[in-house]
Amino acid sequence: MKILGLSFSPRTQGNTEILLGEALRGAREEGAETELYRVADKDIKPCDGCGSCRKTGECHIKDDMQDLYKKLLEADGIIYGTPVYFYNMTAQGKTVIDRTIALSQPGRNLANKVGGIIAVAGSLGLVDAVKDLYFYMVTRRMLPANFIAAYAGPKGDVKNLEKCLKATRGLGQEMVQIAARKFEYPSGGTHIAYGTHTR
Repeated sequence: MKILGLSFSPRTQGNTEILLGEALRGAREEGAETELYRVADKDIKPCDGCGSCRKTGECHIKDDMQDLYKKLLEADGIIYGTPVYFYNMTAQGKTVIDRTIALSQPGRNLANKVGGIIAVAGSLGLVDAVKDLYFYMVTRRMLPANFIAAYAGPKGDVKNLEKCLKATRGLGQEMVQIAARKFEYPSGGTHIAYGTHTR
């Protein structure tokens, strides 16, 4: 059982990363192998919209996303952690999300993986960040677990939020418990959510 904590924060050891560490601690308490992956020090370029990955299942951009693809595919659960910048997830987070369009092929996708969310904000924007990440997980046919939405200011502020830290460890535990149930979406479904305008 592998749980991957994915930090979208451009800063290391900030509030988002602290909470991801707590969630991964909870996952380890349930017997999972865990890893914290920081995008802050990685070279991950934005999607260029070429569309070639829809045919090949591979992204032609050779950067650190190639290594992250492997980690995402190997994980049983993924915790997406982001601070809120301008009322939503960070640019680093959106870049990673966009690049996962390459994971849309049978046998090479995020379907049936458990997903959790950690969002940290100083003020407004928590709801939008959580909503967008949940919608992303649903369209990827992932299994959404709980979420943590924390208000925090300076680096390390979340360490004073005792109930938040406890709930965050609970998120990690819950993800392992859900993954252990081995739920699977029915086969043959689409990985794209179509609107009512689609013929």
